[in-house]
Amino acid sequence: MTKKQDSTTHLAIDQQFVHLSTIIEAVQTGMEQVRSAAIPAIVFQGIGQLSTSVKQIRNQVDLLEDERRRLTALAEVGQLVNSSLEVDGVLEVVMDTIVSITGAERGFLMLKDENDQMKIRIACNWSQANIGDTELSISKTVVNRVLSSGESVLTTNAQEDNRFATQDSVIAYNLRSILCVPLEVKDVLTGVIYADNRVKSGIFTTKELELLVAFANQAAVALENARLFESVKKTLAEVTELKNLMGNVFASIASGVMTADIDERIMLCNRAAENILGRTSLELVGCTLREGLQPLVSILEPHVKEVLQTDRQVVGLEARPALPPRGQVDLRLSLSPLKDMKEVTQGVAIVMEDLTEKKKLEGSRRLFERMVSPAVIEQLNPDGLKLGGNRAEITVLFADLRGFTEFSEQVEPEELVTVLNRYLALATDAVLEQGGTVDKFLGDAVMAWFNAPLPQPDHVERALRAALNIRSALRAMHRSEPLHSQLAFGMGIHVGEAILGLIGTEKRLDYTAIGDCVNTTKRIQESAGPEQILISSQVYQQVQHLVSVKPAQVIQAKGKRDPIQVYRVINFLVGS
Repeated sequence: MTKKQDSTTHLAIDQQFVHLSTIIEAVQTGMEQVRSAAIPAIVFQGIGQLSTSVKQIRNQVDLLEDERRRLTALAEVGQLVNSSLEVDGVLEVVMDTIVSITGAERGFLMLKDENDQMKIRIACNWSQANIGDTELSISKTVVNRVLSSGESVLTTNAQEDNRFATQDSVIAYNLRSILCVPLEVKDVLTGVIYADNRVKSGIFTTKELELLVAFANQAAVALENARLFESVKKTLAEVTELKNLMGNVFASIASGVMTADIDERIMLCNRAAENILGRTSLELVGCTLREGLQPLVSILEPHVKEVLQTDRQVVGLEARPALPPRGQVDLRLSLSPLKDMKEVTQGVAIVMEDLTEKKKLEGSRRLFERMVSPAVIEQLNPDGLKLGGNRAEITVLFADLRGFTEFSEQVEPEELVTVLNRYLALATDAVLEQGGTVDKFLGDAVMAWFNAPLPQPDHVERALRAALNIRSALRAMHRSEPLHSQLAFGMGIHVGEAILGLIGTEKRLDYTAIGDCVNTTKRIQESAGPEQILISSQVYQQVQHLVSVKPAQVIQAKGKRDPIQVYRVINFLVGS
């Protein structure tokens, strides 16, 4: 039944009582006027008793109606408390209802602040309007009494109440009828509900007190609901913020990260893992590891079970799976147990590092190192490469295969390349072993130098040792090499100044040596026979105490004004 229907029903009942009372009074009046002897006295008495009974019944109905109205208001407030988390709105309804039901002039809800001081939270008057600052005067004596004792206070006339008659606030504010009950939240006294009337005395009874206590309980529920709601909101906001933060961190991690629960079902997958695996989170989350990581199952599965069973990490696991559509990739995997706050393992975390590009770069570097001396590579700064060079003294070594042209006419190209690579690798290893720099391969010839880019005080001796080691390695190789492919190097060594640096363009650079020293070495090498090592007089002057030599025929090199005096190296002297 709605409030409007309720009011209409009560009005109809009230009108019937009025109508019935009017009829009874009319009958009584008529009988008294007639005063006929034919009407027995008992009838007069019955009509009088009926009139009294009707008045008593009407009073009882009014009392029941007041009680019903109180219970209805309490039920409505209770329903509002349980259906709304807007605590101020609920408390305003509570206070308005209290003022309306009890007949109070004013009502206040007061709560303790963070400093344990009482502050008015809600204040309203009989017209259900908020009370202004000028009307906020209440009896602090009554409020403090309730707070200190935890018991309710009811006074029908505070001016004559021995408990408060001498209190300044009661006298100054002309307070008469006062109700004040404690407000408890989870058995902690946090405030009071206060109602008063400054005009009328005796308007509050124990019924109003009981009603105010009931409303105080409802207000306490509203406050507790609001506190819990604020706590949940705060916790939810913190969790959301933390989740967003973790999500951002998770997404920004360069390594791929994936988590799976105890049943090996994928729960999370960051952006890096998506890029590595070539699949989206929507495709992966919810799948088992076997379903989502099929190319990695054979590698991962035993280690996942190991982590879940032993609670120990697996670090540095390398794999080369084929991941469509990327193809073959190089991965480094690490697995860790995923634990909750109680340190109970709830799953596994998998970290994936994509080493594919790194491996390619490492492979390119290794290939580059086989073409260029590692010492040269270390000296090169990709951000500071400039064309040009610097003058330096170097010892140059040329080694050229003798008989290679004839050999190339006798074998297939594939065999030719295989044999050539074996000989060039032999010469390169000997040069690098002595700290030399392999400049380039000229068909079946090797050009190398010493004393650059790193200074080597014994660079002439290093070049000589490299040449002798090439010859020794050749002889060792020939013991297992087929006769038709037994080739030999003719070598030349010279020392002098040259320009070393980057030659070419920005699109094609060559780190090399240029100068008469290089040209002279090439001419000397061209005059060397198989397994012969020819050195210039400049070289011999610096190593004559180390090697045994034989004079060789003077070289009349094309383009050279003076003949080149050379020596054929036999071997190192004993003890050198």
